[in-house]
Amino acid sequence: MGRRIDMISSSLICFIITSLLSSTATAQSCRGFSFQNNRQYATCNDLPVLNSHLYWTYNATRGTADIAFRATGVSPGSNWVAWALNPTQSGMVGAQALVAYRNSSGTPYAYTSSVSGYTITTLTPSNLSFPVENISATVTGSEIIIFATIRPPRTTVNQVWQVGPLSGGTPGAHPVTGPNTRSAGTINFLSGQTTSTGNAAGSRQRRRNVHGVLNTVSWGLLMPLGAIIARYMRVFKSADPAWFYLHVTCQFSAYVVGVAGWGLGLKLGRESQGIVYHSHRNIGIALFCLATLQVFALLLRPKKEHKYRLYWNMYHHSIGYAVIILSIVNIFKGFDILSLDTKKWKRVYIGILIGLGAIAVVLEAITWGVVLKRKKG
Repeated sequence: MGRRIDMISSSLICFIITSLLSSTATAQSCRGFSFQNNRQYATCNDLPVLNSHLYWTYNATRGTADIAFRATGVSPGSNWVAWALNPTQSGMVGAQALVAYRNSSGTPYAYTSSVSGYTITTLTPSNLSFPVENISATVTGSEIIIFATIRPPRTTVNQVWQVGPLSGGTPGAHPVTGPNTRSAGTINFLSGQTTSTGNAAGSRQRRRNVHGVLNTVSWGLLMPLGAIIARYMRVFKSADPAWFYLHVTCQFSAYVVGVAGWGLGLKLGRESQGIVYHSHRNIGIALFCLATLQVFALLLRPKKEHKYRLYWNMYHHSIGYAVIILSIVNIFKGFDILSLDTKKWKRVYIGILIGLGAIAVVLEAITWGVVLKRKKG
Protein backbone atom coordinates (compact mmCIF):
# COMPACT_ATOMS: atom_id res chain seq x y z
CA MET A 1 0.00 0.00 0.00
CA GLY A 2 2.81 2.39 0.96
CA ARG A 3 4.67 1.56 -2.25
CA ARG A 4 1.57 2.35 -4.31
CA ILE A 5 1.22 5.73 -2.58
CA ASP A 6 4.89 6.46 -3.28
CA MET A 7 4.42 5.59 -6.95
CA ILE A 8 1.36 7.84 -7.22
CA SER A 9 3.19 10.67 -5.46
CA SER A 10 6.21 10.28 -7.75
CA SER A 11 3.99 10.30 -10.84
CA LEU A 12 2.17 13.38 -9.63
CA ILE A 13 5.45 15.20 -8.94
CA CYS A 14 6.74 14.28 -12.41
CA PHE A 15 3.53 15.53 -13.99
CA ILE A 16 3.75 18.85 -12.13
CA ILE A 17 7.42 19.33 -13.04
CA THR A 18 6.72 18.49 -16.70
CA SER A 19 3.81 20.93 -16.78
CA LEU A 20 5.93 23.67 -15.26
CA LEU A 21 8.75 23.03 -17.73
CA SER A 22 6.26 23.06 -20.63
CA SER A 23 4.73 26.32 -19.42
CA THR A 24 8.17 27.87 -19.05
CA ALA A 25 9.17 26.72 -22.52
CA THR A 26 5.98 28.16 -23.96
CA ALA A 27 6.38 31.45 -22.11
CA GLN A 28 9.97 31.79 -23.38
CA SER A 29 9.35 30.43 -26.86
CA CYS A 30 10.79 33.44 -28.69
CA ARG A 31 13.93 33.77 -26.55
CA GLY A 32 14.78 30.09 -26.70
CA PHE A 33 14.63 29.86 -30.45
CA SER A 34 17.77 29.68 -32.61
CA PHE A 35 17.70 30.83 -36.24
CA GLN A 36 19.57 29.17 -39.05
CA ASN A 37 22.72 30.88 -40.38
CA ASN A 38 23.33 32.26 -36.87
CA ARG A 39 20.89 35.12 -37.29
CA GLN A 40 20.53 37.07 -34.04
CA TYR A 41 18.17 39.82 -32.97
CA ALA A 42 18.36 42.27 -30.10
CA THR A 43 14.66 42.06 -29.17
CA CYS A 44 11.91 39.50 -29.46
CA ASN A 45 8.27 39.43 -28.51
CA ASP A 46 5.69 36.66 -28.23
CA LEU A 47 2.60 38.03 -29.93
CA PRO A 48 -0.58 37.29 -27.97
CA VAL A 49 -2.49 35.26 -30.58
CA LEU A 50 -1.99 33.00 -33.62
CA ASN A 51 1.21 31.36 -32.21
CA SER A 52 3.31 34.15 -33.65
CA HIS A 53 6.59 35.76 -32.60
CA LEU A 54 8.41 38.89 -33.73
CA TYR A 55 12.19 39.48 -33.61
CA TRP A 56 14.00 42.67 -34.50
CA THR A 57 17.14 44.75 -34.24
CA TYR A 58 16.61 48.49 -34.61
CA ASN A 59 19.37 50.73 -35.97
CA ALA A 60 18.52 54.20 -34.65
CA THR A 61 21.20 55.87 -36.78
CA ARG A 62 19.86 54.53 -40.06
CA GLY A 63 16.22 54.30 -38.91
CA THR A 64 15.99 50.69 -40.10
CA ALA A 65 14.90 47.47 -38.45
CA ASP A 66 16.01 43.95 -39.30
CA ILE A 67 12.95 41.85 -38.52
CA ALA A 68 11.89 38.22 -38.45
CA PHE A 69 8.25 37.23 -38.13
CA ARG A 70 7.78 33.60 -37.08
CA ALA A 71 4.41 31.83 -37.26
CA THR A 72 4.26 28.37 -35.71
CA GLY A 73 1.64 25.64 -35.79
CA VAL A 74 0.73 26.31 -39.40
CA SER A 75 0.52 24.07 -42.44
CA PRO A 76 2.95 25.64 -44.95
CA GLY A 77 1.33 23.87 -47.89
CA SER A 78 -2.12 25.25 -47.11
CA ASN A 79 -1.54 28.43 -45.06
CA TRP A 80 -0.21 31.91 -45.69
CA VAL A 81 1.14 34.20 -42.98
CA ALA A 82 1.56 37.96 -42.88
CA TRP A 83 2.96 40.66 -40.63
CA ALA A 84 2.30 44.34 -41.29
CA LEU A 85 2.75 47.87 -40.07
CA ASN A 86 -0.18 50.24 -40.39
CA PRO A 87 0.88 53.90 -40.39
CA THR A 88 -2.70 55.25 -40.57
CA GLN A 89 -4.88 53.17 -38.21
CA SER A 90 -4.97 50.08 -36.03
CA GLY A 91 -6.92 47.77 -38.37
CA MET A 92 -6.21 45.88 -41.55
CA VAL A 93 -7.10 48.61 -44.05
CA GLY A 94 -3.99 50.60 -44.86
CA ALA A 95 -1.66 47.88 -43.55
CA GLN A 96 1.73 47.56 -45.24
CA ALA A 97 2.27 43.82 -45.18
CA LEU A 98 5.00 41.24 -45.56
CA VAL A 99 3.37 38.03 -46.81
CA ALA A 100 4.74 34.51 -47.20
CA TYR A 101 3.63 31.01 -48.07
CA ARG A 102 4.96 27.90 -49.81
CA ASN A 103 4.02 27.94 -53.49
CA SER A 104 2.97 25.02 -55.66
CA SER A 105 6.59 24.18 -56.50
CA GLY A 106 7.38 23.80 -52.79
CA THR A 107 9.47 26.99 -52.61
CA PRO A 108 8.90 29.62 -49.91
CA TYR A 109 7.55 32.78 -51.50
CA ALA A 110 7.72 36.16 -49.73
CA TYR A 111 6.52 39.51 -51.03
CA THR A 112 5.12 42.87 -49.96
CA SER A 113 1.48 43.91 -50.22
CA SER A 114 -0.25 47.21 -49.47
CA VAL A 115 -3.75 46.42 -48.15
CA SER A 116 -6.15 49.04 -49.49
CA GLY A 117 -9.46 47.43 -48.52
CA TYR A 118 -11.23 44.61 -46.73
CA THR A 119 -11.20 42.35 -49.77
CA ILE A 120 -8.59 39.62 -49.72
CA THR A 121 -7.96 40.32 -53.42
CA THR A 122 -6.00 43.37 -52.24
CA LEU A 123 -3.34 41.00 -50.76
CA THR A 124 -1.52 41.06 -54.08
CA PRO A 125 2.14 41.99 -54.62
CA SER A 126 2.69 45.74 -54.45
CA ASN A 127 5.12 48.30 -53.09
CA LEU A 128 4.76 49.57 -49.53
CA SER A 129 4.70 53.14 -48.28
CA PHE A 130 8.13 52.65 -46.68
CA PRO A 131 11.31 50.96 -47.97
CA VAL A 132 11.73 47.18 -47.62
CA GLU A 133 14.91 45.29 -48.45
CA ASN A 134 16.09 41.68 -48.48
CA ILE A 135 12.67 40.12 -47.98
CA SER A 136 12.75 36.32 -47.86
CA ALA A 137 11.09 33.39 -46.12
CA THR A 138 11.92 29.94 -44.81
CA VAL A 139 9.65 26.99 -44.17
CA THR A 140 10.57 24.36 -41.60
CA GLY A 141 8.11 21.77 -40.36
CA SER A 142 5.00 23.58 -39.17
CA GLU A 143 6.41 27.10 -39.15
CA ILE A 144 6.98 29.91 -41.62
CA ILE A 145 9.46 32.72 -40.98
CA ILE A 146 9.59 36.02 -42.88
CA PHE A 147 12.85 38.00 -42.91
CA ALA A 148 13.26 41.59 -44.07
CA THR A 149 14.94 44.91 -43.44
CA ILE A 150 12.43 47.74 -43.21
CA ARG A 151 12.52 51.48 -42.63
CA PRO A 152 9.43 52.09 -40.46
CA PRO A 153 7.77 55.52 -40.77
CA ARG A 154 8.33 56.14 -37.03
CA THR A 155 9.58 54.24 -34.00
CA THR A 156 6.09 53.58 -32.60
CA VAL A 157 3.55 52.28 -35.09
CA ASN A 158 0.53 49.98 -35.32
CA GLN A 159 1.20 46.36 -36.21
CA VAL A 160 -1.08 43.61 -37.56
CA TRP A 161 -0.36 39.93 -38.13
CA GLN A 162 -2.49 37.23 -39.70
CA VAL A 163 -2.70 33.57 -40.70
CA GLY A 164 -5.09 32.34 -43.38
CA PRO A 165 -5.69 29.52 -45.86
CA LEU A 166 -4.40 29.24 -49.39
CA SER A 167 -7.08 29.10 -52.08
CA GLY A 168 -5.98 27.93 -55.50
CA GLY A 169 -2.34 28.47 -54.57
CA THR A 170 -2.86 32.10 -53.49
CA PRO A 171 -3.93 33.72 -50.20
CA GLY A 172 -7.60 33.18 -49.43
CA ALA A 173 -9.87 34.84 -46.87
CA HIS A 174 -8.70 34.44 -43.29
CA PRO A 175 -11.25 33.68 -40.53
CA VAL A 176 -13.03 36.70 -39.06
CA THR A 177 -13.71 35.16 -35.67
CA GLY A 178 -11.65 34.34 -32.58
CA PRO A 179 -7.93 35.11 -32.54
CA ASN A 180 -7.89 36.35 -36.15
CA THR A 181 -9.88 39.41 -35.01
CA ARG A 182 -7.47 40.12 -32.13
CA SER A 183 -4.17 40.07 -34.02
CA ALA A 184 -3.37 43.77 -33.80
CA GLY A 185 -1.34 46.04 -31.57
CA THR A 186 1.42 48.63 -31.46
CA ILE A 187 5.19 48.22 -31.52
CA ASN A 188 7.95 50.54 -30.32
CA PHE A 189 11.08 49.57 -32.23
CA LEU A 190 13.29 51.70 -30.01
CA SER A 191 12.12 50.57 -26.54
CA GLY A 192 11.16 47.04 -27.53
CA GLN A 193 7.65 47.39 -26.07
CA THR A 194 4.52 46.03 -27.74
CA THR A 195 0.87 46.39 -26.80
CA SER A 196 -2.28 44.61 -27.98
CA THR A 197 -5.22 46.49 -29.47
CA GLY A 198 -7.00 43.38 -30.71
CA ASN A 199 -10.16 44.07 -28.71
CA ALA A 200 -10.47 47.50 -30.33
CA ALA A 201 -10.05 45.96 -33.78
CA GLY A 202 -12.71 43.38 -32.91
CA SER A 203 -14.99 46.20 -31.76
CA ARG A 204 -14.57 48.01 -35.09
CA GLN A 205 -15.38 44.80 -36.94
CA ARG A 206 -18.55 44.42 -34.90
CA ARG A 207 -19.54 48.00 -35.72
CA ARG A 208 -18.99 47.28 -39.42
CA ASN A 209 -21.21 44.22 -39.13
CA VAL A 210 -23.90 46.22 -37.31
CA HIS A 211 -23.67 48.90 -40.01
CA GLY A 212 -24.22 46.23 -42.66
CA VAL A 213 -27.14 44.60 -40.86
CA LEU A 214 -28.94 47.90 -40.18
CA ASN A 215 -28.66 49.06 -43.78
CA THR A 216 -29.56 45.70 -45.30
CA VAL A 217 -32.68 45.38 -43.14
CA SER A 218 -33.78 48.99 -43.66
CA TRP A 219 -32.89 50.00 -47.22
CA GLY A 220 -32.68 46.49 -48.63
CA LEU A 221 -35.69 44.78 -47.04
CA LEU A 222 -38.19 47.16 -45.41
CA MET A 223 -38.08 49.69 -48.26
CA PRO A 224 -38.93 47.14 -51.02
CA LEU A 225 -41.55 45.55 -48.74
CA GLY A 226 -43.20 48.92 -48.21
CA ALA A 227 -43.28 49.49 -51.96
CA ILE A 228 -44.90 46.08 -52.54
CA ILE A 229 -47.57 46.88 -49.95
CA ALA A 230 -48.38 50.22 -51.60
CA ARG A 231 -48.44 48.88 -55.14
CA TYR A 232 -50.56 45.76 -54.64
CA MET A 233 -52.65 46.03 -51.46
CA ARG A 234 -54.38 49.25 -52.49
CA VAL A 235 -56.03 47.40 -55.39
CA PHE A 236 -58.22 45.58 -52.89
CA LYS A 237 -60.95 47.88 -51.60
CA SER A 238 -61.19 45.96 -48.34
CA ALA A 239 -57.56 46.87 -47.58
CA ASP A 240 -58.23 50.62 -47.77
CA PRO A 241 -56.98 52.55 -45.76
CA ALA A 242 -55.04 49.82 -43.91
CA TRP A 243 -52.57 49.45 -46.80
CA PHE A 244 -51.63 53.13 -46.51
CA TYR A 245 -50.84 52.92 -42.80
CA LEU A 246 -48.88 49.70 -43.35
CA HIS A 247 -46.95 51.36 -46.16
CA VAL A 248 -46.13 54.45 -44.09
CA THR A 249 -45.15 52.35 -41.05
CA CYS A 250 -42.89 50.15 -43.12
CA GLN A 251 -41.20 53.03 -44.94
CA PHE A 252 -40.80 55.21 -41.86
CA SER A 253 -39.30 52.28 -39.90
CA ALA A 254 -36.92 51.70 -42.80
CA TYR A 255 -35.96 55.38 -42.74
CA VAL A 256 -35.29 55.45 -38.97
CA VAL A 257 -33.21 52.25 -39.01
CA GLY A 258 -31.46 53.35 -42.20
CA VAL A 259 -30.48 56.71 -40.72
CA ALA A 260 -28.98 54.88 -37.73
CA GLY A 261 -26.95 52.70 -40.11
CA TRP A 262 -25.98 55.73 -42.19
CA GLY A 263 -24.74 57.59 -39.10
CA LEU A 264 -22.71 54.56 -38.03
CA GLY A 265 -21.22 54.46 -41.52
CA LEU A 266 -20.09 58.08 -41.20
CA LYS A 267 -18.45 57.24 -37.87
CA LEU A 268 -16.65 54.27 -39.41
CA GLY A 269 -15.48 56.54 -42.22
CA ARG A 270 -13.99 59.00 -39.75
CA GLU A 271 -12.15 56.15 -38.02
CA SER A 272 -10.61 54.99 -41.32
CA GLN A 273 -8.36 57.93 -42.09
CA GLY A 274 -6.93 57.77 -45.60
CA ILE A 275 -9.29 54.97 -46.71
CA VAL A 276 -12.36 56.15 -48.64
CA TYR A 277 -14.83 53.97 -50.54
CA HIS A 278 -16.05 56.78 -52.75
CA SER A 279 -18.95 55.09 -54.56
CA HIS A 280 -20.29 53.38 -51.42
CA ARG A 281 -20.11 56.64 -49.46
CA ASN A 282 -21.61 58.81 -52.22
CA ILE A 283 -24.51 56.43 -52.85
CA GLY A 284 -25.15 56.31 -49.10
CA ILE A 285 -25.31 60.10 -48.90
CA ALA A 286 -27.61 60.22 -51.93
CA LEU A 287 -29.89 57.62 -50.33
CA PHE A 288 -30.14 59.62 -47.13
CA CYS A 289 -31.02 62.80 -49.05
CA LEU A 290 -33.64 61.13 -51.27
CA ALA A 291 -35.22 59.23 -48.37
CA THR A 292 -35.38 62.41 -46.27
CA LEU A 293 -37.03 64.17 -49.21
CA GLN A 294 -39.61 61.38 -49.38
CA VAL A 295 -40.43 61.71 -45.69
CA PHE A 296 -40.99 65.47 -45.92
CA ALA A 297 -42.92 65.05 -49.17
CA LEU A 298 -45.63 63.21 -47.21
CA LEU A 299 -46.42 66.51 -45.52
CA LEU A 300 -47.17 68.03 -48.94
CA ARG A 301 -49.23 65.09 -50.23
CA PRO A 302 -52.30 66.51 -52.08
CA LYS A 303 -55.72 64.95 -51.70
CA LYS A 304 -56.83 62.39 -54.27
CA GLU A 305 -59.04 64.89 -56.09
CA HIS A 306 -56.38 67.62 -56.27
CA LYS A 307 -55.13 68.52 -59.77
CA TYR A 308 -51.50 68.20 -58.68
CA ARG A 309 -51.96 64.72 -57.17
CA LEU A 310 -50.92 63.05 -60.45
CA TYR A 311 -47.62 64.93 -60.51
CA TRP A 312 -47.01 64.20 -56.83
CA ASN A 313 -47.60 60.49 -57.48
CA MET A 314 -45.13 60.53 -60.38
CA TYR A 315 -42.52 62.22 -58.21
CA HIS A 316 -43.19 59.93 -55.23
CA HIS A 317 -42.98 56.74 -57.26
CA SER A 318 -39.86 57.83 -59.16
CA ILE A 319 -37.94 58.77 -56.04
CA GLY A 320 -39.16 55.65 -54.24
CA TYR A 321 -37.99 53.26 -56.94
CA ALA A 322 -34.70 55.15 -57.28
CA VAL A 323 -34.11 54.71 -53.54
CA ILE A 324 -34.79 50.96 -53.77
CA ILE A 325 -32.47 50.46 -56.76
CA LEU A 326 -29.66 52.51 -55.23
CA SER A 327 -30.13 50.68 -51.92
CA ILE A 328 -29.67 47.27 -53.50
CA VAL A 329 -26.62 48.44 -55.45
CA ASN A 330 -25.03 49.93 -52.33
CA ILE A 331 -25.73 46.85 -50.21
CA PHE A 332 -23.78 44.72 -52.66
CA LYS A 333 -20.98 47.28 -52.66
CA GLY A 334 -20.94 46.95 -48.88
CA PHE A 335 -20.72 43.18 -49.17
CA ASP A 336 -17.74 43.59 -51.50
CA ILE A 337 -15.99 45.87 -49.00
CA LEU A 338 -16.50 43.30 -46.24
CA SER A 339 -15.87 40.32 -48.48
CA LEU A 340 -13.67 38.37 -46.03
CA ASP A 341 -16.61 36.25 -44.93
CA THR A 342 -19.73 37.65 -46.60
CA LYS A 343 -20.33 35.26 -49.50
CA LYS A 344 -22.94 33.35 -47.53
CA TRP A 345 -24.69 36.57 -46.48
CA LYS A 346 -24.64 37.79 -50.06
CA ARG A 347 -26.33 34.53 -51.09
CA VAL A 348 -28.91 34.97 -48.33
CA TYR A 349 -29.70 38.50 -49.49
CA ILE A 350 -29.93 37.37 -53.12
CA GLY A 351 -32.39 34.72 -51.92
CA ILE A 352 -34.44 37.41 -50.14
CA LEU A 353 -34.50 39.55 -53.30
CA ILE A 354 -35.61 36.56 -55.36
CA GLY A 355 -38.35 35.89 -52.81
CA LEU A 356 -39.56 39.49 -52.90
CA GLY A 357 -39.41 39.44 -56.68
CA ALA A 358 -41.46 36.24 -56.83
CA ILE A 359 -44.06 37.72 -54.48
CA ALA A 360 -44.23 40.84 -56.65
CA VAL A 361 -44.73 38.78 -59.82
CA VAL A 362 -47.55 36.74 -58.26
CA LEU A 363 -49.25 39.84 -56.84
CA GLU A 364 -48.84 41.64 -60.18
CA ALA A 365 -50.76 38.85 -61.92
CA ILE A 366 -53.45 38.75 -59.23
CA THR A 367 -53.99 42.50 -59.13
CA TRP A 368 -54.13 42.76 -62.92
CA GLY A 369 -56.78 40.07 -62.85
CA VAL A 370 -58.78 42.04 -60.28
CA VAL A 371 -58.46 45.28 -62.28
CA LEU A 372 -59.49 43.66 -65.58
CA LYS A 373 -62.44 41.95 -63.89
CA ARG A 374 -63.63 45.30 -62.53
CA LYS A 375 -63.39 46.91 -65.96
CA LYS A 376 -65.44 44.12 -67.52
CA GLY A 377 -68.01 44.45 -64.72
